[in-house]
Amino acid sequence: MNPPPAPRRLPDVADEAAAAARPLDWVGMANIALPLRVGGQGGEPIQVAASVDVSVDLVRAQARGIHMSRLYLRLQDAFASEAVTPAGLRRVLQSLVDSQQGLSSAARLVLRYDQLLLRPALASGNAGWKRYPVEIDAALVDGHLQLSLRFSVEYSSTCPASAALSRQINAERFVEDFQGARPLSPAVVGDWLASERGLAATPHAQRSRADISVVLRPQFEELPLAGLIDAMEQALATPVQTAVKREDEQAFARLNADNLMFCEDAARRVAAVLARDPHVDRFEADVAHFESLHAHDAVARVTGRGPRD
Repeated sequence: MNPPPAPRRLPDVADEAAAAARPLDWVGMANIALPLRVGGQGGEPIQVAASVDVSVDLVRAQARGIHMSRLYLRLQDAFASEAVTPAGLRRVLQSLVDSQQGLSSAARLVLRYDQLLLRPALASGNAGWKRYPVEIDAALVDGHLQLSLRFSVEYSSTCPASAALSRQINAERFVEDFQGARPLSPAVVGDWLASERGLAATPHAQRSRADISVVLRPQFEELPLAGLIDAMEQALATPVQTAVKREDEQAFARLNADNLMFCEDAARRVAAVLARDPHVDRFEADVAHFESLHAHDAVARVTGRGPRD
């Protein structure tokens, strides 16, 4: 039997010297399709479809390129058996650096996916799935893990100024309809309030969004995504709903009346949550109220730091 032919030696132009030699900050690939295991509700990991950017620095000025295929192949198995955690990200990033055999000293990953959380209805006992866009930015530089988390929360905002103007019109109509009626019984007033005459004006409300970016303290074992989302929705108090029956819609209307807010109010609520979260080192948040009155949006930005030790 003839021995198998020796494998052909293929040319590798990446080994050639660079024409305009200099180090490069980052080199890699963007928008790689990859399944990830992330923390779900109840602590059980779930698999999600992700878009991943991966890069390393190129510290050897004369080297023309990195070993790019090694980055891709290491990523294929990186998160197959464990959920994404700070410790796991550190191990993967170190593996990416090691794969370059001296060409690199730092590595970076950006993971983008949608987190699904099951949300209960406000009053009916139903529940539905809600999607939260998430981006994890992790870098290993000089042996130190740098970890950032970005996510968005949608909510409803009812304008306080519009509410005050609506109350004034409602009061004027009440006076108009009842100025000669004496005495007034609660039943008569209640019937009037429940009728179409009892609603002379309504305040404008709109879907709104908080886009939040936090630099995390990497000493924690888990990513605090679900906890941050829960705290943000509790602070804003009017998160958009999934399964909605009439009783849920009524409860939502009451929540909006109890939580009238300008974009400035929403930004301060968001900042108050982030400023006391021990996972957070620094934060920035942008809130946008997609106006139903104006043809433009009302926006606010706030930055700050987490609690100091």
